[in-house]
Amino acid sequence: MASYKNKKGDRIRKKYRYQVMTIALIAVLIVGGVRIFYLKKHQDVIPPNEQIESTNPDNQLEGMINNEQSEREEEKEEETIQYVGTNLEGEKYAYDASKIAEKFRNYDDSNDGEKVVFLTFDDGVSTTVTPKILRILDEYNVKATFFVIGETIDEGGERARELIKEEFEKGHAIANHSYNHNYHTLYPGRSLNLSNFKADFKKTDDLLKDILGENFSTRVLRCPGGYMSWNNMEQLDHYLNESNKISIDWNALNKDAEGKKKNAEQLLENVKGTTEGKEMIVLLMHDTYGKEETAKALPE
Repeated sequence: MASYKNKKGDRIRKKYRYQVMTIALIAVLIVGGVRIFYLKKHQDVIPPNEQIESTNPDNQLEGMINNEQSEREEEKEEETIQYVGTNLEGEKYAYDASKIAEKFRNYDDSNDGEKVVFLTFDDGVSTTVTPKILRILDEYNVKATFFVIGETIDEGGERARELIKEEFEKGHAIANHSYNHNYHTLYPGRSLNLSNFKADFKKTDDLLKDILGENFSTRVLRCPGGYMSWNNMEQLDHYLNESNKISIDWNALNKDAEGKKKNAEQLLENVKGTTEGKEMIVLLMHDTYGKEETAKALPE
């Protein structure tokens, strides 16, 4: 009697286990089916790298290594780009300053019948006038060359440094116009002191690198007061040739730094008068403090 009950109980327990196992298997299949559907449904929106990472740890590691290598290659490529005076966008508008300087030394402003003007601004940047100049140039899609003074930049603080970056980022050219524009230091007795000159200009070169990065350099400079104004400049020519630099003056101006203060209309008339009959023009203007009328005349 006892033996029969035990066998019957065994059959009941086995039957119960089969039912439990069957239910568990169905549950696994249902859950598995839902998971497969989720991956299938979303595989089109999961980035390729994430699909690989979710299925294969080895591929995940390989993907991470490839990404790091790509980033290093991009950084290396960026480091090799040398920005000489302007950025890559500005190069589309750039001319060889050495050729222009050579023409001017020979008093030649011809250009095969084609008129071209280089807008140049000295003594900046200023936090008052330079932003106006940049806004107008941007409005007319015109590029200019800014001959900057290091001391003026330092005195303008962070805002002045931001304006240097803006000039560069918008494709304008940036050239060196000394650090302190001090005639007595640069040209004592009206004669060039080359040692003082080199040290003064290097200070601005270093400042520009500090603002724009070590890959920036400028080979164009403008002597305070103009190259033609001083004695003993032959040694400067030798130094410029050795260092692959160019000094360039101007052959037209609006006279915003000469005599009494002029309004926008008078400045424009001076531009017309000094450019008449010339095909290639390097126009001298200023974007330093107090030159609001220059900005006002610029659109005309």
